[in-house]
Amino acid sequence: MANLVITIDGPAASGKSTVARLLAERLGASFLDTGAMYRAVTLAAIRAGVDMSDQEKLLGVMETSDFQFSVKEGKMVVGINGADVSEQLRNPEITANARHIASAPRVREKLVEMQRQFAAGEEKIVTEGRDQGTVAFGDADIKFYLTAEPSERAGRRQAELRAKGVSESLEKIQRAIEERDKSDENRTVGPLKPAGDAIVVDTTDLSIKEVVEKLLSCVKEKCLKKN
Repeated sequence: MANLVITIDGPAASGKSTVARLLAERLGASFLDTGAMYRAVTLAAIRAGVDMSDQEKLLGVMETSDFQFSVKEGKMVVGINGADVSEQLRNPEITANARHIASAPRVREKLVEMQRQFAAGEEKIVTEGRDQGTVAFGDADIKFYLTAEPSERAGRRQAELRAKGVSESLEKIQRAIEERDKSDENRTVGPLKPAGDAIVVDTTDLSIKEVVEKLLSCVKEKCLKKN
């Protein structure tokens, strides 16, 4: 396992992926985008045309697909059977169906195994997701939980989609985010919630730079106390 493990959990569009990537960059650590892992399995399942509610079929897709996860220039690069699919993972269809992967207990178990294997080969790691501090890395050195108002998160997701040439109404995006929140918070395995020892940061009125600086300050303070 890595010598320094920092987890960042939180709901959709709370800023955790961008913040985790930038924090990792500042710390000279590797960045693990677990959402990309879930989306990769979602994409593979959609391509295979399987019933997204059938856990056995989803497990079959995982067993017959070759997933590759690596970090290049601070970003997670995802491959399926040798083809780079990184840019396809944020498509609305993938976003809408990722909840099926997240709600399948045995699929989640396999993904957590993959996350721990990734971390085992790194010296320092910043990992983000929804259960990193509670399940995947319960003994992490530092845990954060980012949150923000649903309306703010919807605006961020809309801007992200527009940058990719995808047009979606703010109302539809916010509705999807709130539905995802409810699904994530109420699932039986790895529900979305702050770890008991997590530092909770509301990012609603903060810029990405301000959030990164706040987290970096917490990391430095904790590391000084540890040493």
